[in-house]
Amino acid sequence: MEYLIQIIGYIASALLAISLLVTNDLKFRWLNTFGCVFFIIYGVLINAFPIILTNTTLLLINAYYLVKIHRTEEDFDMIEFKDGGQLLQKFFKFYYKDIKSYFPDYEPGQEENDIQFVVLRDMVIANVFVASVQSDGQAVVKFNYTVPKYRDYKVGTYIFEKEKKYLTAKGVKEIVYTAIQHQQHATFLKKMGFVENNNQFKKGLD
Repeated sequence: MEYLIQIIGYIASALLAISLLVTNDLKFRWLNTFGCVFFIIYGVLINAFPIILTNTTLLLINAYYLVKIHRTEEDFDMIEFKDGGQLLQKFFKFYYKDIKSYFPDYEPGQEENDIQFVVLRDMVIANVFVASVQSDGQAVVKFNYTVPKYRDYKVGTYIFEKEKKYLTAKGVKEIVYTAIQHQQHATFLKKMGFVENNNQFKKGLD
C-alpha cells in the first residue's frame, strides 16, 4: 500500500511539472487539473489535510479557467496572400525549428494553382496554410502550420468546417495530406475527421 501511495505522489508531481512545460493554455489547465486530482488522492491516503485543501483550491481554479476557455468567443479571420513578404519571412524564421519538425521539405514559394492564407486569431497570426489544388478537386496540403500556443483544434475547426465554403469556392473537393512526419500532426488530422489510407490522410468537403 505504501508503494502505491508513493507512485500516486510521483504521478501527481510529474503531471504538475509537465504542465509547466507546455505553451498551450488548454493543455496546461488539463495537465494541472489531473495533477491536482492525483495530489488530492495522495493527500487523502496519507491523511494530509493541507495537501487536500491546497489542491482542491487549485482544482477549482483550473475548472473555472477551463470553462472560461471553452466559453470565450474568439475572433477568427482569414487573409489570402500571394507572396511571403517581410511579415511571413519573420514568421518562418521565428518558428523555423518547429516548422521543420512538421514540414521538413517545405520551402516558401507560390505556384499558379496554390491557395495560400493566414488565419488570424484575435488579430494574431495563428496559422499559415498552403495547398496545391489539382484538376480533380484534390487540394494537396504543402504546409499547414499552427503556432504552439493555438494547438487546441480551434484553428483546424475554423479552416475545415467554418470556412469550408471558401475552400469549395476554390474548387476543392477533398483535402489530402501526404508523408506526415510528426505523430502529433497525425493525431490532429484524425481529430479533424481525416481518414488514413496508404500513408495519406484525406477528408472530403461534400
